[in-house]
Amino acid sequence: MSGSIVSSTRGSLSPQKALKLANMYLESADNVDDDEIALVLCHDTEISLKEAKKAVRRVEDQYLIQEIADVYVQLGDHLNSRGHPDEAKVSYQKAGKLGYV
Repeated sequence: MSGSIVSSTRGSLSPQKALKLANMYLESADNVDDDEIALVLCHDTEISLKEAKKAVRRVEDQYLIQEIADVYVQLGDHLNSRGHPDEAKVSYQKAGKLGYV
């Protein structure tokens, strides 16, 4: 009997809820002292942002797209401050592709 005890519903979240989850992960990453845990939380932030991006493409909500881009920038700032400039650059590029100036 292999498998997860709890099934993940991240892919079925609305873009707003996926974005809220991304913000929660990033806030937790900001508040943790352990760099390894912070990096895991940043990864979870990115996964939630990817889900939000996928979902928002279906509804084409420009305000929400800008909000997602903003969180990518915040993620980049966090990664940069934690000593991960290459990962930060990728996050900034993703924000730029969404129209972040």
